[in-house]
Formats: sequence, structure tokens, C-alpha cells
Amino acid sequence: MKKINPNKNIIIALIIVIIIVTVLSITIARRAVSEKTNVVQSTVNDSIALVDRVIQAPFNFISRTVDNVQDLFTTYDENQRLKEKIDHYEELSQQTKNDQREISSLKEQLELNNTLTSFEKITANVISRSPDTWQDFLIIDKGSKDGIELNMSVMATKGLVGRVIEVNRASSKIELLTAENQTSNHFPVRISTKDGVLFGLLKGFDEEKNALVVEQVTGDAKFEKGDVVQTSGLGGNSPADLAVGTVLEARADDFGLQKKLYVQPYAKMYDLSVVTVIKRTVGE
Repeated sequence: MKKINPNKNIIIALIIVIIIVTVLSITIARRAVSEKTNVVQSTVNDSIALVDRVIQAPFNFISRTVDNVQDLFTTYDENQRLKEKIDHYEELSQQTKNDQREISSLKEQLELNNTLTSFEKITANVISRSPDTWQDFLIIDKGSKDGIELNMSVMATKGLVGRVIEVNRASSKIELLTAENQTSNHFPVRISTKDGVLFGLLKGFDEEKNALVVEQVTGDAKFEKGDVVQTSGLGGNSPADLAVGTVLEARADDFGLQKKLYVQPYAKMYDLSVVTVIKRTVGE
């Protein structure tokens, strides 16, 4: 086997280096006197550029691939966050509606309290209302330690809603005007008309008409739809001038002897979250 002479390889390498240096020197010298690139320089430059592109191509590919993978991970993370937001959107939307309804109730209650300037008031939150007795009772978070007493009138939104029938130290039970109990939840009322005043007794609720029922109406004044109904204060269990509602229509009672008035209540009986207990009339 023929041996390779190391000295010969060194001499060949030196010759190649000398040739390259000579070519570059000549090229630089010619460029100093001429603005145009000669054929040798152009060929060398193109060759070097080609080699550079070939060498850089894999690195550029790897760099682009790494960037694309990073973009995929970033996109995945963003999609996960978006999915979480979408999953919670309905919950947040419902919470916003609940907050808006609560704010609206508080505003209405504030407007009501501003009209009850001649009464001492206790504002309370509704903490319990059973579906089985939704139309009958509710529990509030104020009791005897807050000054609540039996038979105190209870207002909500724009009008009367019921009466206190049970008092504990930190809570109280309210019987609503819509309750089926026809014995304890009666309010003496006054109907103001153009011709004068009528008196009656608020004794029940008609579910079909969604209206309060006033019976035992006394007086000769003629009433019209829209006449205002308020508590009269007669009997001593409730103060006078608490707003109840407006007259819808009148009919004869079951015996055809006395008038029965149907009253559209001011208060929203189906949606009660905040109520105001009327403690007493100022000056009493």
C-alpha cells in the first residue's frame, strides 16, 4: 500500500493558500482602481454566498421549527385560557344579572325609605323563603335585638307586603299578604277617591287576578280604577298611610251584599330580597 507523504500534503495546502491570497490581493487591487467586480471576484463571492446559504439552511430550518413549536405551545396555552373563560362565562353572566337585580332592589328600597319619612324603619335582608310556602312566609335577618316586634308592618319595593308574626333574637318570620291564612293577616285600609274616602279590610289574595282583595267596604263614594289604597291605621295594629296598591275593579261579595275590591299591589311579591319593617310612627 502506497504511503501518503505528509510533507507533500503540506506543500499542496500552502500552494492553495498562496493562490487564494494572491487572487484576493489582485482582486482588491483591481477594485481599488475599478468600480466593477471582475469575473474571479464575482465567482468567488457567489461561491462563498452559496456555501453560506447551504450551511445556514439547516440552522434556519431548525430555528424556524423551534419558533413554530414555541408558537404552538403558546397557542395551546391561550386556547386553554380561552376555554376556561368560556366555561365561566355563563356563570359570570348569571352572577352579573343577580348583582344587577340586587342593586335594583336596593335602589327601589332606598326610594321607598325616602318616602317613609314619618316612620321609624328597620331594613332587613331576606335570608330564607321556602318553595313550599313561597306565597306565605319568609325569614329576615333582624329580630328582637334590632327592635322588631310582633304585628309590625313590612314594606318592600314600593308597598306593603306583610306583617311580623314571629320574633327571635336575630331573625323574624313575616307573613305575606299573599298567604292563604285568612285570620291574622288582615289590614284596615283606606281607598281615596275623587268623591271621598272608602274604608275596608284587606283580607286575602286572588291568584287568578294576581290582586289583593279588600272586603267589607264602607262608604258611599264612587271609586275608579287607579284609586290609591293605603293602610288606614284603624285597629292599632298598623300605622296609617302605608302604600298598598291601586284599585283594579270591584265586584259584589259571595252573598251579593257588599262590594269586594281587587287591588293591584305596589310591591313585587314574587321577588323579595330586601324589606323594611315599620317600627312605629315618629311621635307615637
